Amino acid sequence: MPEETTSIDYVMEAASGPHFSGLRLDGLLSSPPSSSTSSPAHRFSSAPDLSSALSPDSLNQPFVIGVSGGTASGKTTVCDMIIQQLHDHRVVLVNQDSFYRGLRPEELERVHEYNFDHPDAFDTEQLLECMRKLIAGQSVQVPIYDFKKHQRCSDSFRQVNASDVIILEGILVFHDQDVRDLMNMKIFVDTDADVRLARRIRRDTVERGRDINSVLEQYAKFVKPAFDDFVLPSKKYADVIIPRGGDNHVAIDLIVQHIRTKLGQHDLCKIYPNVYVIQSTFQIRGMHTLIRDKDISKHDFVFYSDRLIRLVVEHGLGHLPFTEKQVVTPTGSVYTGVDFCKKLCGVSIVRSGESMENALRACCKGIKIGKILIHRDGDDGQQLIYEKLPKDISERHVLLLDPVLATGNSANQAIELLIQKGVPESHIIFLNLISAPEGIHCVCKRFPALKIVTSEIDAALNDEFRVIPGLGEFGDRYFGTDD
Repeated sequence: MPEETTSIDYVMEAASGPHFSGLRLDGLLSSPPSSSTSSPAHRFSSAPDLSSALSPDSLNQPFVIGVSGGTASGKTTVCDMIIQQLHDHRVVLVNQDSFYRGLRPEELERVHEYNFDHPDAFDTEQLLECMRKLIAGQSVQVPIYDFKKHQRCSDSFRQVNASDVIILEGILVFHDQDVRDLMNMKIFVDTDADVRLARRIRRDTVERGRDINSVLEQYAKFVKPAFDDFVLPSKKYADVIIPRGGDNHVAIDLIVQHIRTKLGQHDLCKIYPNVYVIQSTFQIRGMHTLIRDKDISKHDFVFYSDRLIRLVVEHGLGHLPFTEKQVVTPTGSVYTGVDFCKKLCGVSIVRSGESMENALRACCKGIKIGKILIHRDGDDGQQLIYEKLPKDISERHVLLLDPVLATGNSANQAIELLIQKGVPESHIIFLNLISAPEGIHCVCKRFPALKIVTSEIDAALNDEFRVIPGLGEFGDRYFGTDD
């Protein structure tokens, strides 16, 4: 044991002398040590405001998280814990290690002098290209790096598909400003240096086939200086700093909660607080995929549309006022709950809106449903043709039904009619399956007090005022008159 200790100390102290950094065979590590440090005041609790992480220009783009920290600090563990908690969203992990440059023959001969912790060791341009494609919704092929041969596998890649959340993990992902600019959230995993060294020894000896002396020599010559010169200074760019890495469950829970909030919000929901999009899940996205498919059968279109409509109706009912009510259970105990809103009715905009009536009746027994028919002709068709509404509608909360909110002009006409009949604007909840941003702007600017509940907000309207990507003429597809 004393001999082994002497050997380790010798290796650590002897790890000095000239070496090359990254791809620079003819130079030394020239970057001066940085004195930039982070005080305890800059820990997790003092992270900058993250409310602006998603700008209006990032509509429908994935949420990009950067995770940095020293070697073996627990970055991968933190990423895995985030992925596990976001199980109902599509999440991909991109490792910066995959973008190591393959060593040339002359570099392989001097591999013990190669600094794998220097920014030049990575192909940052290829990393940026892959990340930009993923953010744009494209699939990419991420290279696979062989740490024993120090080369990329030429005949195999890892296919990475577009996702809701992209996590980019690596020791130097905060070093390059272009890479940082792609991130909506930046996390720095802060772990004690002794813990990191012990983990690195275990990882490199077990997983990468290296002997302990070479690991310690590399740590003293390259890893620690690179941490001081490049990794630690990048800590100042972090939005969130996690002490103790994966052991800090409180910090990770808060991060996941923040991500869920961002994923659950469309940018228009931040502009208009009266717009509600039901939380997306794989089930909801799967049903949208089916009903948007032009080749789906009428039976399946109706079946999955009804399921989605039921979810929208249930969500809309949750915005109605309630009163507290106590009941006695069969065990003789008193249960304090709530009583449903009694004064309620539905109004469907004929004819697509009639497809939502069955779901409303299934949720609200004996509910009265009125009808409004409005002539639609291009962008400005607002001619009222027919209306049949409950006589006491002014005393009721109204669920206005139309599966597609496109331009918003017909909706505005229907809402205006309801207000003329004495319905307070704040008593109207407009339910639809999909909405175009133009329609939301049109309705919310004119009627800021009503609520809009939808299951998805699509990209835009085309020149023919159709929602894109949309789902076609909903009424024709639902009632089978599209042939």
